[in-house]
Amino acid sequence: MGVLERDPIVSSSNNQKMVVVSISPQSRASIAARFNLPITDTAQRLTTFFKNLGVDYVFDTTFSRNFSLIESQREFVQRFRQHKDDNKVLPMLASACPGWICYAEKTHGSYIIPYISTTKSPQQVMGSLVKDFFAKQQNVMPDQIYHVTVMPCYDKKLEASREDFFSEEFQTRDVDCVITSGEVLKMLEQEGLSLVNVDPVPLDAMFSNDAEDEVVGHSGGGSGGYLEHIFKYASKELFGIEVHEITYKILRNKDFQEVTLEQDGNVLLRFALAYGFRNIQNLVQKLKRGKLTYHFVEVMACPSGCLNGGGQIRAEESMSSKDVLQQVEELYTTVKVQTPEVNQSIKQLYKQWLGSTDCTKTLKMLHTQYHAVEKLNSALNIKW
Repeated sequence: MGVLERDPIVSSSNNQKMVVVSISPQSRASIAARFNLPITDTAQRLTTFFKNLGVDYVFDTTFSRNFSLIESQREFVQRFRQHKDDNKVLPMLASACPGWICYAEKTHGSYIIPYISTTKSPQQVMGSLVKDFFAKQQNVMPDQIYHVTVMPCYDKKLEASREDFFSEEFQTRDVDCVITSGEVLKMLEQEGLSLVNVDPVPLDAMFSNDAEDEVVGHSGGGSGGYLEHIFKYASKELFGIEVHEITYKILRNKDFQEVTLEQDGNVLLRFALAYGFRNIQNLVQKLKRGKLTYHFVEVMACPSGCLNGGGQIRAEESMSSKDVLQQVEELYTTVKVQTPEVNQSIKQLYKQWLGSTDCTKTLKMLHTQYHAVEKLNSALNIKW
């Protein structure tokens, strides 16, 4: 299927294709922690490693996450304004975690689907970018590119295999192969390499021919910062209130936290993050009983979020899992943060690639749909 663990990056079946690898910032932080390297240095050494394997381009999915954040912001504001006429548009539930999406579709089906954001995850936005915009830039057809992503989560393999992300026209997936952070470590070991001994090279840039000097990121935590970015954008767009600092209130545990916007004693916005299935199950039950008071929830299946994903590099015997996670989190936050709305490349791409922010192509490239359990069962593997 092209997304299984054993799929090679370069093989006899795809060696005539242009090979592109897109690396998630969470995976990069995990690999940096294992080799005790700075983030940008790790990105540059990984670029060398993959190119020595025959890869043509190595990109950073932080670039595609700009689109995910911007589209999520706009979608929330639109839903908030529709809420009086349709009570199934809020709370908006984040959609970047495939483990959560799979659970929602199979366990709660058509009841929960209307609440889930339609915005694609950064992995799948990157798939659209690579197989559409970048392919045209390179004057090749989408099926002439073999696109590999490096992710912190095994469920990203399931996400890539969804029918929704397969082009009937070109008979190709947006993402052909997903490998985890831990699998990258195994690849290095198989080559007899330590990343420390790999020479760094300049990073590839998606939009221009100029190489990036350093890695950039987004504020708001290791799962992408959806809550923070949507909260700040909605506060300004809906109520004219500038929010510079987010204050989190820990509720039942550190994986369930709340953020509110208040004015004159009234709560204008109430957001939450819910990580781990225990919190997700409580969230869904409250929603079903009509007792969920949030406007938006950042939902992630893994406790502590994506930096603690199941595909991340596990602790060595000399360290505890807690210490490794802390090191990964600290490294993740060392990069320079950038607000998606001020990224000039993103602004240009909205015009050059999509034509505008409100058109059919934007919906096709940056949004998706979900499927209730009865559809998933109509064929054994039609969706996953």
